[in-house]
Amino acid sequence: MKFEAVRKETVMKNPQQGMALQRIPSEIRIDPLTGRTARICHFMDLQWQKPDLDALVAGTDAWCPFCGQKVLEVTPCFPEDLITEGRLQDGDMVIFPNIAPYDTIGAVATFGSRHYIPMTDFTPAHMAAAFGFAQRFFRRVADTGHPEAVYHIVNWNYMPPAGSSLIHPHLQVFSSSSAPNLMREEIEASKRYFTENGASFWDDLVELEKESGERYLGQIGRTHWMTAWAPLGVAGDVLAVIEDCHSTLELTEADFLDIGRGLANLMAEYDKMGIYSFNMNFFTGAQDDDHFRFHLLFSPRTFFSQALGTPDVGALRTLFNETVCMAFPEEINQMLIKGF
Repeated sequence: MKFEAVRKETVMKNPQQGMALQRIPSEIRIDPLTGRTARICHFMDLQWQKPDLDALVAGTDAWCPFCGQKVLEVTPCFPEDLITEGRLQDGDMVIFPNIAPYDTIGAVATFGSRHYIPMTDFTPAHMAAAFGFAQRFFRRVADTGHPEAVYHIVNWNYMPPAGSSLIHPHLQVFSSSSAPNLMREEIEASKRYFTENGASFWDDLVELEKESGERYLGQIGRTHWMTAWAPLGVAGDVLAVIEDCHSTLELTEADFLDIGRGLANLMAEYDKMGIYSFNMNFFTGAQDDDHFRFHLLFSPRTFFSQALGTPDVGALRTLFNETVCMAFPEEINQMLIKGF
């Protein structure tokens, strides 16, 4: 396994320094599994200004379809042959069909009746309960023998910078026979690695990251947390790999609580940087993908300009699928490791 980087340097005359020559370094990092590249550049202090969150949230509960009884009045229901009761409920958490589905089996899972939960208010137990609830939905789908019950995926877009059009916290959950691009690439590359090396890439990755200590954050239960070598996000990504687990359906209650603990640690540390939004995805193999390990990716999101609403994703990412991170993952690690 190689952690490869191509080091670059830009030279310019800087008028802010009397037109003296300035040398600006950057790196192109190569993901050791897929070969995907990520640019580490535009180095800056990882500190952003939060908007007035009270003003952002104010009044959004009035039209929110997930609040109060509205969630049981305006959201759709599953057909009886999939979910007999139409919607699933666990306390005040509800799962119902996504009215704008990404796939044949697409659903929304609310975190409950509370309209706005600040990032640092999510408790490990609350997150574990929501993830476990989503897993029960996946099991119900799988028990029907539905042909789409292959990959069981959880997406979490938290707050508008992460692509959420609603403040009310919720998960997007779907079962699909079609793995999304990056997940498919990882599954295929993991299989090649296993064939060539007789070992799991993910097990080897965990051991190498633990040994080097440059990006490893810590272990919670059988969950290993580390900053990603070639991140997708501008403020770095955090990868969590679960030992001896191939798919979402194999996760235990203890795993969900450990995942919740790790996520709570990340949220607390990123909050100190002024980050208040993130994406989080489950990456799962099918149940017989022994070469794969279930993992999740946590990627903080922000606006480059709060006043203009400038997103942190531009043409490089959108059209070239080339990512940019504003700091070295090893430096981000030192900011996050305090929470572990």
